[in-house]
Amino acid sequence: MLFRSAMNTLKSGLAAALLFLILSPQVLAQDLKAQFTAFFAQRLAGFSDEVVVTIRTPKNLYPTCEQPALSLTGYAQLWGNVNVLTNCGNEKRYLQVNVQATGNYVVAAQAIARGTVLTPGSVALKRGRLDQLPPKTMLDISQAQDAVSLRDLSPDQPVQLSMLRQAWRVKAGQRVMVVANGEGFSVNSEGQALNNAAVSQSARVRMSSGQIVSGIVGADGNILINL
Repeated sequence: MLFRSAMNTLKSGLAAALLFLILSPQVLAQDLKAQFTAFFAQRLAGFSDEVVVTIRTPKNLYPTCEQPALSLTGYAQLWGNVNVLTNCGNEKRYLQVNVQATGNYVVAAQAIARGTVLTPGSVALKRGRLDQLPPKTMLDISQAQDAVSLRDLSPDQPVQLSMLRQAWRVKAGQRVMVVANGEGFSVNSEGQALNNAAVSQSARVRMSSGQIVSGIVGADGNILINL
């Protein structure tokens, strides 16, 4: 009787151990996928509210710890096929994942001719898969305000940053005010702009003395120099 009870206990223990060995990789894979999803959802906050991550690396190459530190290298993109560095102490492994991200992006609301200055009615937001868009598609509609189209755009066409330029705040030949700021002082002087420039871009200015200086174009059209 005792022997039979001991055998039953042993069988139960072996079954539990076998079940653990079978389910453990599945549980680890599910947990790792959840970690990747949270990792990318945090970085895409404000751009995407729906993130789906698929791990493409085989399971036998997964990190060996339960909570690996995740990081991206350089200027890695945040959707599509992405390589993620996992760190388990001294063990580092790269895993390839596919990230699907859904959110809003900017499209042409109407036909836009090359050279047109955009107005609020020129563009609109559309919801869709960000990972399926052309490179550098505009996500912030405010970037299109008063911008100039560099090419013809069709209605509903995704607007890429390379398709627009910001309107010139300063034009070559224009008289501009140069504001030089230093520690405890500020000096203003007038000069002539030598190039076209938008807000936050660099402009070269010839001063009345003939000296040429460079500064950043402010929202008010002044050229700002920090000394």
